[in-house]
Amino acid sequence: MPSAPNNFYTAFDLEYLEGTRTDDYRTPFEVDRDRIIHSAAFRRLQSKTQVFLSGEYDFYRTRLTHSLEVAQIGRSICTYLRRNSPLLAGDFHIDADLVEGICLSHDLGHPPFGHSGERVLNALMKTHGGFEGNAQTLRLITEVIFSTNGERKGMNPTRAFLDGVLKYKSLYGRLKNPENHFLYDEQKRYVTFIFGEAAVPSALKPGAGMNAFRSIECQIMDWSDDAAYSINDLVDGIHAGFMSKQRIGQWAVENNLKGREAEWIDEILSAIDSGDIERRFARTIGSFIKACSLGERKNFMSARTNRYKVELQIDPEIQRQSGLYKKLAFELVFLSPQLHQLEHKGGLMVRRIFETLVENYVTQSNSKMNLLPADMEKVIRATQKKQDRFRLICDHIAGMTDGFAVRMYKRLFEPDFGSIVDLI
Repeated sequence: MPSAPNNFYTAFDLEYLEGTRTDDYRTPFEVDRDRIIHSAAFRRLQSKTQVFLSGEYDFYRTRLTHSLEVAQIGRSICTYLRRNSPLLAGDFHIDADLVEGICLSHDLGHPPFGHSGERVLNALMKTHGGFEGNAQTLRLITEVIFSTNGERKGMNPTRAFLDGVLKYKSLYGRLKNPENHFLYDEQKRYVTFIFGEAAVPSALKPGAGMNAFRSIECQIMDWSDDAAYSINDLVDGIHAGFMSKQRIGQWAVENNLKGREAEWIDEILSAIDSGDIERRFARTIGSFIKACSLGERKNFMSARTNRYKVELQIDPEIQRQSGLYKKLAFELVFLSPQLHQLEHKGGLMVRRIFETLVENYVTQSNSKMNLLPADMEKVIRATQKKQDRFRLICDHIAGMTDGFAVRMYKRLFEPDFGSIVDLI
């Protein structure tokens, strides 16, 4: 049975990045989502770090399980808003399949070893266009994620899908010493496409102004991501023993928490006492979903698409609660010496692999050493510009799982590791 019409979206939202697609029994947004799910880039998230290195324990979250949780929250927000917002109706609503696909995609571009890997790659690429996880996600979707006859190409997404993935829209070259939150300069054409060639007002300056200008689906993805990691990273930190009752209590005293913030800490301590952490925090996710509502807005895109005519509004108290959870996890888990030691080691491996590949394929471009898989070897050897070779090396490393990066590091630098029958 065909889907009921949804008048929230128009031909502008459904336009493809390049040309058209063949007829399909699915909606264009279902196709976008399904292409992500069936991609190798999505499967690799199962072995990429979320908080703790993948593979250490089976029950900690990886980038894949985190992305699935974000997608579930995103769908639930769409359902909640459809049923409760006076700005929506049965035939006029935010598409849950579209939001799900965007949520499943949001971490595709993240490299091995979490934020440490991202920082190191950005430093190594500083004079070659930089590296940023969101920009790399865009690169995968538009240029890399599929290949035909050995040639890399993107998934030809709809405008609404592409726009939903674009959490940041500022270009690397327009910012001063950017550490994150940017797109690569060569991705300017995708920003032009999502705005339908419309001139961007000067008030949307590069940086915070441009990056905050997001479609409603992107806003839902971003809040779903916040809800998932502010709550679930906390749960993983408690399970891992980084946040005991004593440490949390001491942290609360040091931060002089009062009122609702003190109550939220007491709720965490009570959940630890009861051994009921998972169920208690699952209920909290529900409150984060119900904190959502829609408001109206006017801007240079609102006359062209409903995606910029409405905006997501979050209850300020729930935002405060999320902020407290993130601060607690950051200071007791992410700043711990254990995680910093692992991040240092992961960053060191990324750096040495990168430098070795650059030496082989850029500095000594005529080297006969084949250090990359055959398909990537073919692509990089056929690439003439040094700048493009840097980007391809960066692509390869960013696509690695934690385990793949460790094994490649060992094969390159540990004399007693590796066999001639090993797969690269």
